[in-house]
Amino acid sequence: MPDPGLRRLTRQLSSKLEKDSLIQSTVQQLQKSLQVDRIVLYYFYRQWEGQVTFESLSNTDFSIFGSSGPDECFNQEYAQLYLEGRVRTIPDIETEPIAECHRDFLRELQVRANLVVPVLAHRSLWGLLIAHSCTTPRTWSPTDIETMQKGANLLATSPVIMENS
Repeated sequence: MPDPGLRRLTRQLSSKLEKDSLIQSTVQQLQKSLQVDRIVLYYFYRQWEGQVTFESLSNTDFSIFGSSGPDECFNQEYAQLYLEGRVRTIPDIETEPIAECHRDFLRELQVRANLVVPVLAHRSLWGLLIAHSCTTPRTWSPTDIETMQKGANLLATSPVIMENS
């Protein structure tokens, strides 16, 4: 008779692999569909603390895997806006009226334009799905936004995300 602890561990590993596969295929599909330099999932492992845990890139030079945002720029006010479903588009970080710490952070990450969509699971902010144009400004179309929202919704409503959150 198989060990119950081993069965539980096997189930957990299988579920994690399924979750990781879903997220990776979602970011890859979005990157190809939107034809952007980078799509990332910024996952919150604690309240308002997180890091880039998945990415799909047009060029490996654009990798920011594992990076985390500056705490002073992502505060309770911004978190609340994303909890309420805020979608944020920045066509050009050089002309957008944003906080200087945010602009500097985006420059560090080689971002010229971005689109941020929340992933809301269990009525909480589970993560942010983010599209980056790294070399040129970009005006984000309603179709771009809708495509990202569909990706975020796919993740938020997936049983493998829900059970592993």
